[in-house]
Amino acid sequence: MDEIQDRSPSDNSLNSVGVVCKNAHLVMRRRENDSPLDMPNCVSPPTAAMKEGGQMLKVQNVTLEPGNNSITFTAPSGQPGNYTLRQLCATVGEVQFVLSHIYPSVRYEVYSQEPQLTVEPLSEPLLAGMPQLIKFTLLTGHYTVKKGDALQLSNTETMPILPSSSCTARISSPDAELVGESALSIQSSDKVTSISIPPTPPYHVVEFHLEVLCIIPSGSDRPTNERLTNGEVRHRPRRYSHPDTPMTAIDQRMSIDCPWSIYSTLLALTFYIPFKTKHSLLSAGNRKYIQVSVQNMSDMNFTLAEVKLTEKQHLSLELQSFNTKTNQLLCSKHSVFCLWEVRWKDDLPSCLQCVFSANFCPLNQDSSAFKPFHYQFQLERVTTLYNVRAEIFPPAGEQHCRSGLVCGLEVCITRLTEPSEGEIAEDSKTDTDGLKTTKLMYEVADSSSNWAVCGKSSGMVLMPLKANATHKVQIEVMPLFAGHLPFPKIKVLKYLPHNAAAAIQPDPDSCVENDSLSLLDKTLDDQGDTASIRSRGSVHSVGSSDQQQRGVAMPRLEPFSLGQVFNNSHSQQVLVLPTADDHIMEVNAT
Repeated sequence: MDEIQDRSPSDNSLNSVGVVCKNAHLVMRRRENDSPLDMPNCVSPPTAAMKEGGQMLKVQNVTLEPGNNSITFTAPSGQPGNYTLRQLCATVGEVQFVLSHIYPSVRYEVYSQEPQLTVEPLSEPLLAGMPQLIKFTLLTGHYTVKKGDALQLSNTETMPILPSSSCTARISSPDAELVGESALSIQSSDKVTSISIPPTPPYHVVEFHLEVLCIIPSGSDRPTNERLTNGEVRHRPRRYSHPDTPMTAIDQRMSIDCPWSIYSTLLALTFYIPFKTKHSLLSAGNRKYIQVSVQNMSDMNFTLAEVKLTEKQHLSLELQSFNTKTNQLLCSKHSVFCLWEVRWKDDLPSCLQCVFSANFCPLNQDSSAFKPFHYQFQLERVTTLYNVRAEIFPPAGEQHCRSGLVCGLEVCITRLTEPSEGEIAEDSKTDTDGLKTTKLMYEVADSSSNWAVCGKSSGMVLMPLKANATHKVQIEVMPLFAGHLPFPKIKVLKYLPHNAAAAIQPDPDSCVENDSLSLLDKTLDDQGDTASIRSRGSVHSVGSSDQQQRGVAMPRLEPFSLGQVFNNSHSQQVLVLPTADDHIMEVNAT
């Protein structure tokens, strides 16, 4: 359609305006049925025929307004794929307007999306032992959520879902516009938690939050397996070290049954234990102390309250606390140390089953936010078996030790308790007098290079398994420097034959070093030195070079557990004078 203007040739004034169709022979034509039969020479104008297509978009009752008009076409489609619009046809009464080719081309896609359910933390990281919010996001896809549809979550003892009176679901359109909000109905039983989903149209988003609690496992819990509601075996979570954080991680798995699928959805959440707990046994002779340290590995600050330590098996034991504060501040990346003294009336048991408990919550929160924390541990072989005492004697005719002169070192090993049944069956033997005895290995060494050990620095003693039995060893040492020198380090270890069964490994926190390999390398293979030691009547040889050459199986050494050997001379010092009293003072005057 073109505009026609009629202007005056004299003054070029506008006389009239009209609209004319220059290609009326293409657009407007008479129907073939209406053409006269008596006009054989009549030629029909060319037509723009509509092509057949697999998909047709239609819209009816369209009112065209002056200016640009926006028209929305809709059509049902059952086959996914990519479609291209080829032609456009507009019908006005008995007149059809046909656009044979649409340019530029218009394409649209038909697809079907399956429902998708995702569970993710509302904030990172998830901390175990504290209520944490997790976000559920449901993309409905082609599925229409009907009234009564619900998610079935399998309950687990290690991660319960906390009840909430106000839990709301938000429904959003594909354009992220809020459509509505609805309260969720949550019902829990022993095995399953049912969450009713509000009715939602297809291709919408449903979001809601749930509060869960990952229980921190105690130290002695052993992981066992249980079955989910769908019959699959659930492996109880195990703690492991995460490479990206110093905190210990726990993976929790959740099984969810959805109404749109016959298969269960397995989701995993990773929680992090904010605390790292260690225990140690401290000894001072027959006095025993238990120390528990709690280190905060997270970025939060906590408050610890009601710190307790109990022993599960022996009621006669008393644990006296040295912790005076009721509430203690546990800052990020810091530790809190708690101490108890063990007191007993009859005999101290060889094994203690201890439970450390405390309540914790984030700093500056009320008392209702406190959550329990438990840590179980076991202390074995806590009884002090031997007492080691050393004395250093000056050379003959001297009142004090002097550097460079050989002094005498006397090591006295005393048995403090009667042997237990397990100790008798472990490595003891019966001598000719019917007395039970055991073999001990001692070694005198000085890592600070203050002393030189003359002669043999290690040997074996035959110790009677009887209370107050004493064995003394004489060793020659020479101080290398003057001053108050600490005593040489004295170690006592178990001497076990090569056919003895391996005992339980000692506590890794033990202060007794395992130097069995170094001691075996320094075995008393010198027969002459062995004979000289035998002459003192207190030490026996471990073996000889002939036995090693013949391939005889060598015995092995095993350190005592923490607290079984108490060294009275561990921090003791002795005064060592210089060799001569002559002193030279150099004075420079300027």
